Amino acid sequence: MKVRIGFGLGLSRSRDAGAGGGRGPGDDAAQFGLMVDELDRLGFDSLWLPERITSDRIDPIVGLAIAAGRSSRLKLGTSVQVLSGRNPVLLAKEWATLDRLSGGRTLPAFGLGVVDTTEQQVFGIDRSDRASWFDEALPLMRRLWTEDGVTHHGQHFHLDDVTIGPKPVQQPPDVWLGGRAPSELRRVGRLGDGWLPSFATPQLCEDGRLSVEAEAERSGRRIDPEHYGLLLGYAHEAVDNPLVSGLVQRYGIDPAEVIPIGFAEVRRFLGRFIDVGFSKFVLVPFDEPADWTVELEEAAAAVLDLQSPSRSRHGSAPAANALAASGAGK
Repeated sequence: MKVRIGFGLGLSRSRDAGAGGGRGPGDDAAQFGLMVDELDRLGFDSLWLPERITSDRIDPIVGLAIAAGRSSRLKLGTSVQVLSGRNPVLLAKEWATLDRLSGGRTLPAFGLGVVDTTEQQVFGIDRSDRASWFDEALPLMRRLWTEDGVTHHGQHFHLDDVTIGPKPVQQPPDVWLGGRAPSELRRVGRLGDGWLPSFATPQLCEDGRLSVEAEAERSGRRIDPEHYGLLLGYAHEAVDNPLVSGLVQRYGIDPAEVIPIGFAEVRRFLGRFIDVGFSKFVLVPFDEPADWTVELEEAAAAVLDLQSPSRSRHGSAPAANALAASGAGK
C-alpha cells in the first residue's frame, strides 16, 4: 500500500488577516507561491484547493494552474469542485487542458455542493436536480476525455458529434468523490474512481468502503484498493467555530474523534486510518498558519516518513529526530 500525503487549503482566513484583506495563500500571490514551493521542496504528494464561489477563496482551477507552473511534481486536486449546475463540456475541456499541460498530474474531485442557499444560487440549479445533473454529467465528461465524436441525449444535456482536445494525458483522469450518506456512497461505487470523505472515524471509513465496494460490484465496476483516502482537518488548539457545532448537530460526532489537535495527534490519526486500508490523505489546517514554512516543515517532520522514501524529500533521519523531540513518534 502506497501512503501518500498531500496538503490543502481550508475555508478559514489567516489568523493575522484583517477584515480588509488576507495574508495567506488563499488570496495573496506571494504566499500562495511560497506554499506551493514549500510543499514541493519538502516532498508532499499533492495540493488540494477548495471551491466556495461566494467566499474570498481563489478559484481552484486557476490556482492549480499556477501551482502546475511552479512545480513539475506536485499532483493537483480539488476539495471539492461543484459539478451540478456546470456545463460538462466546458469543465471537461478545462480539466483536460490542465492535465495535458501538467503532464498528467490532475486529481479532479467533484461534489454536489454545500447546503447553503447563498452558494447554491450561483449555480442556477434547483437543489432537487443536483443529483441527476451530477449523475449524467460525470460519465459524459469521461467520454469527452477519451472519445471523439461524442453524441449524447439525456435529461440535462444534448450533444451531437462533439470532440474536445487536446485529450488529457491520463486516459481518463481518476475522479474522486466525497460524502458519507448512503446515497453518496452508492454514487462513489457507481461513478467514482476513489473515495475521499472528511470528518470521519476509522470505523465509518471501514464501513463506508464496504458499501462503496458492494455498489461498485453491482455496477460491474471495481475501485482501485489504493484509492481510498481522507481529507483530515486539524488544529493546534481546541476548535470553536460554527463548523464544529454543525458536525455535532448533523452527524452526532464528538469533534475530538475526527479533528486532531497538534501534529502528534495528526500522526496518530493517520496511523489508525492506514490500519483500515486507507492510504491517501489531505491535511487541511482549520486556520491558515502565520508562517507556512514553519507549519509545513513541522508537518513534514511529523508525518512524511509514512510515505515511501521516493515521495518524501524531507528525509527519514530529520523526521525521526523531530518526532523524538516532540514526542510525536511515541
